[in-house]
Amino acid sequence: MTEDGAKAADYVTEPAFDRKLKVSRVREVICNVLKARLTGTVYHADNTSTWAREIADEIKLKLKEEDWPRYKYAVQVFIGEQRGEGVRLGCRGFWDPKTDNYAHETFSNESLFCVAAAFGVYLY
Repeated sequence: MTEDGAKAADYVTEPAFDRKLKVSRVREVICNVLKARLTGTVYHADNTSTWAREIADEIKLKLKEEDWPRYKYAVQVFIGEQRGEGVRLGCRGFWDPKTDNYAHETFSNESLFCVAAAFGVYLY
């Protein structure tokens, strides 16, 4: 017992196994959004920032609909012109590997490429 009368076991610090973020489902959500939004799209530099913001917001909204309790999401979307050049993207973060996770997907056509990454962080 603590001073305020709560038992130590009353406070949950990890989600149950079936309530953890599912990377395969997150990848599926990202892939579906990218295909729906970018299939047949032609790259235009003036539109990419708007597209990236809209795609990130849609991915985040669909992840919230999955109803993983106490998870917060950060979504990054990169859109570039397809010119046959290589691109490397990286990220760093500080999190708990037992509860937090991420997924990423790529989409490309003749005109553009897009990389989207979604990070799910469990709030204690």
